[in-house]
This record gives sequence, C-alpha cells and structure tokens, in this order.
Amino acid sequence: MSSDPWGRVDETGTVYVRTADGEKVVGSWQAGSPEEALAYFERKYEGLVVEIGLLEKRVRTTDLSAKDAQAAIGHLREQVDAHHAVGDLDALRERLDKLVATVEARREERKAQRAKQSDEARKAKEDLVAEAERLAQSDQWRAAGERLRALVDTWKGLPRLDRKSDDELWHRFSHARSAFSKRRKAHFAQLDAQREEARRVKERLVAEAEALSGSTDWGPTAARYRELMAEWKAAGRAQREHEDDLWNRFRGAQDVFFAARSSVFAERDAEQSENLKLKEELAEEAEKLLPVTDLKAARAAFRSINERWEAIGHVPRDARPKVEGRMHAVERAIQEAEEAEWRRTNPEARARAEGLTGQLQAAVDKLRAQIDQARAQGNNAKADKLQKELEGRQALLDQALKGLQEFGG
Repeated sequence: MSSDPWGRVDETGTVYVRTADGEKVVGSWQAGSPEEALAYFERKYEGLVVEIGLLEKRVRTTDLSAKDAQAAIGHLREQVDAHHAVGDLDALRERLDKLVATVEARREERKAQRAKQSDEARKAKEDLVAEAERLAQSDQWRAAGERLRALVDTWKGLPRLDRKSDDELWHRFSHARSAFSKRRKAHFAQLDAQREEARRVKERLVAEAEALSGSTDWGPTAARYRELMAEWKAAGRAQREHEDDLWNRFRGAQDVFFAARSSVFAERDAEQSENLKLKEELAEEAEKLLPVTDLKAARAAFRSINERWEAIGHVPRDARPKVEGRMHAVERAIQEAEEAEWRRTNPEARARAEGLTGQLQAAVDKLRAQIDQARAQGNNAKADKLQKELEGRQALLDQALKGLQEFGG
C-alpha cells in the first residue's frame, strides 16, 4: 500500500483522497505501481488548481459576465466534488466559494454602475430634449440648426434607457427638431416670396433708371433718382443671384446720368464764374457814380452799365446776393437823388409847403398872444395849458420850415 498526506492506494489498487468528511474513493488503478497511481491523480489535482487560478484571474482582470463566471465555477465544482483527484479538495472548494462571493459582489457592483450610467444617460437625454425644445423656438436658423445636428450626434453616443423611457424622450426630441425644421422652412419660404417680390420691384426700378439715364432735365431727374433710391432700399433684398446684377444696372444708369450732369454743370460753373467776374467789374464801375453830383449823367451811365449787366448770364447761386446787392445800392442812391430833385422842382408841392408853413406860423403867433393875455390876467393854469399846445405846434412848424428849405427857400 502507498500513501501521501492527501491520499492513499490500498492493496486492491483502489485510490482514496482525504477530505473533511472522511476518505472518498477517487478511482481504481491496475496499470502500475501505487506511486504511479497517486502521481496520476495528483496531476489531475494540479490541473484543477491551475484551472481555478485562471478563472480567479479572469474574474479579477476581465469583464467576464457573472453568468459565464458562475457556469465555469459550477463546472469546476462538479470536478472537485467528483473526487477524481488527490489533493486538498476542501481548499479548492473554499477557493470556489470565495470566487462565488467575488462574482456576486462584481455583479452587484456592475448593477449599481449600470444603474448610475442609466441615471446619467437619462439626465443627459432629458437635458438634450430640453435644449432641443428651446432651440425649436429660435430664429437663429443657422446656429440653431447646427446645434440641433450636434445634439443628434450626442444622443447617438449615449446608452439606451429602458424602451418606454427612451422612446418617450426620443419622441419629444424628434418633435422639437421637426417643429424647428417646419418653422425654418416656413420662414425661408416667406423670405423667398419676399425676395421674388423685391426682384420684380427692382427690375421695374432698373427699367425706369435706365430710361432716365439720358435725360437732360437735370433737376427733376435727379430728384426722381433720389426717389428711386428710396424705393430701392424699401424693397428689401432680392435673391443673391439677381441682387448684384440688378444693383449694377441700377447704379450704372445713375452713373451715366450724374456723369453727364456733372460735365454740364462743370462747364456751367466755369461760365458762371466768368460771368461773376464781369458783373463784379460792372458793380465797381457803378459804385464810382456815387455820390451823385450830376443826376442826368449818372442816370445815363447807370443805364449803360445795367444794359451790359443784363447781357451777362447767370452767376453762381451763392455769389448772386452780394454782387446784385452792390448794383441795387447804386440804383437806390440814384432814385433817391431823383426824388430829391423832383421835390425841389415841383411848384405844387412848394405851394402846399408854403401854405402849411403859413398856417402853422399864424397858429403859433395866436397861441403866444393868448398865453401873454392869460398871464397878464393871472390865469397861469390856462397859460401852462396853452404853452404845451404851443410846443406841439412849434415842432410842426420847424419840420415844415425844414421841408420848405428843400425847395430852395
């Protein structure tokens, strides 16, 4: 008979293994010596040790599922419980029991982790839905559209929830995207309609602008171009492919007109500047007639100057008041000299002036006599009253005498 600490072979060739529950038959060995029998079943034990060690490592270091781990443990436990090996089988059972506990702990840990990930995924998807619903009301079409597309990519990267929750959140998310797309489509459809209307309006404006480009009716045409520009701005933008072409035509027509007007105005300005120079010379010549000493000669000279003045064309608008004012000042001086001469030589006016002077002189003399009489009678109040009346009549008499002097005495 042969034996070792964990097993023995009896004289019949039966192999036993020692366990906490007593000896268990391992098997029968007839092919060789008892030592060889023990060595064979010890190797089977070492094989179990290796397999259990590998499974422990897989559980620790890989993502082996709890189900697969339990199946592997069950398979090894069956081999240990079959007692077809010689060694410390109780120690192997203890290791398998610990491995069961480890697998169970890993399963609970993963369950908690999955629950946490699910909660995080739910929160992330709820946040995506909330943002999508806010964006659905946005008018920032480009930015909101790009952001919604980015949210879809983010959604795809998140883990799925339970089917009911995932479907409900996806329905809200998808509805928000659809609502935004519908609003954007309606907006651009309206914008297209507005741009088409703007194109029709601007084509009409361009046609009128081109028709006016050859006009020489400078003032009214320039005013109409200003009105056309205001209408152009009010019309809004046409489609991009039409807007630039229409603007170039519109602006080109205006450029033709205003270039022609500028050319004509430049010639006119040069002519008016020359006219101003000539009129300034005539104004200086007219001013030399003052003061008027010989009315007849001054009148004839001014008439000659004025005829030459009228023959000269327009001067620049801003210079007109000053140069014309100089001529009007000379004209007024000659007219005043004519009026003074007329008054001096008019016999009827002289007679009226002499008659008025005589009447006022008689009234003054009468008042003086009345004043003297009142004071002689001691009636100073009456005298004072008459004195005030005398002062008024004397002022009128002085003025009348001055006027009479203008007639030469």
